[in-house]
Amino acid sequence: MTDEPRTERLQRLAIGVAAAANKGRAVLMGTAMAVYIGRVGTPFEVSLVFTVYWFGLMAFSPVAGAVADVTGRRRAVLVGTALLSTVAILPLAVVDGVWAPLAFRGLFAVFAAGFLPVMLTVVSERGGSTGRGQSLGYFNSMQAVGFMGAQFFAGVLLGLVAPWALYLFVAGVSAVVFVAAMFVSDPAPPSDTSATLSEVTSEVRHRLFPAQGNREHLRRNGLRSLYAAVLVRNMTVLGISSLLPVYLLSEVGVSEFLMGILLAINPAAQMAFMYLFGRVADGWGRKPLVVAGMAGAGVHALVMAAAVLPGTIPLRAVVAAGGLFVLAAAFSAETTGTYAFIGDIAPTARESELMGLHSTFRGFGGMVGPPLIGLVATVTTFETAFAAASLLAFGGTALVAWRLVESYEGAGTRTTAAPED
Repeated sequence: MTDEPRTERLQRLAIGVAAAANKGRAVLMGTAMAVYIGRVGTPFEVSLVFTVYWFGLMAFSPVAGAVADVTGRRRAVLVGTALLSTVAILPLAVVDGVWAPLAFRGLFAVFAAGFLPVMLTVVSERGGSTGRGQSLGYFNSMQAVGFMGAQFFAGVLLGLVAPWALYLFVAGVSAVVFVAAMFVSDPAPPSDTSATLSEVTSEVRHRLFPAQGNREHLRRNGLRSLYAAVLVRNMTVLGISSLLPVYLLSEVGVSEFLMGILLAINPAAQMAFMYLFGRVADGWGRKPLVVAGMAGAGVHALVMAAAVLPGTIPLRAVVAAGGLFVLAAAFSAETTGTYAFIGDIAPTARESELMGLHSTFRGFGGMVGPPLIGLVATVTTFETAFAAASLLAFGGTALVAWRLVESYEGAGTRTTAAPED
């Protein structure tokens, strides 16, 4: 009777530590690299820090998820990619300029892409149909812990240590992901775990490019519309986020230390919001959270554009803080609702695949949004670029409000029919 609670506590701890460290390593690297490149490059070049990272997630997350499902070796995929992504960080300690750091940022993303689709499947299965929202809420809260710590320490370390030392610190955080992943177990491994390399390759191809008659799982409850909305929402949020470190320093006028504090507001507030919205998802349903979260992303863009309007730096910092607080609530609602929605409707053998596809659409938004908004900021102003980006998020809001069908039985409106999408 005592072993099971101890095992459960160990799993919860391992998942939480892995989630925090995984988020922390990517964010700390991205914020630091954006500042370093911003010292010698244009806003467009700064935006590429996000572009190469999200391209890696877009291209390789569904592959990792499909391989994990087909082979049944989810834990091996999790541990192996955690190790390789850690190794990929080390060259950043000896390169400089713009293009070499971007190249290794992209290589890191290729391997880091294996974490989220597999871990989300593990977390979703551990929660079950009635506790999925709370299980995902805990996972997302721990990601927020890592996010907050990364932004705070970015502001501190940028002013204290050389780039090579900061990147070695990132590699140390990444090593924590590898160690924690070794303690994570799969609560529902697929029954068929034998597959040859050719069978895996064929299945991955079929899953990424399904035939016309094998796409029913993509049509359930408006799933394709959700993916499209996630894409444009991420174009908005990640496009703006890619420029925020430079925007706060050069336009709002804050110090590097205060920049770190401001950027930490979003993840700090997420810790509370993720837990809250995990319970809301299990009580009121998934769709209200998704719609509200999409709309909040548009509001965040407008508030950040207005951060330069006050005449003093303290007032500008207050407005920027408000915009980042709005983003925390919006992201928490949309993410919790989306993950729970996918967990509700995904066939068991395809759950990692659909989580991976979600990362693909997020990644495509993160790949296209930053250079697009960075280009607009380069030829106009940061504020104009942010305001224009809000239109994308509001378009995604309209799409999910119209097309998404509630998936949660507890909300009383679940349907397994595939609406025209």
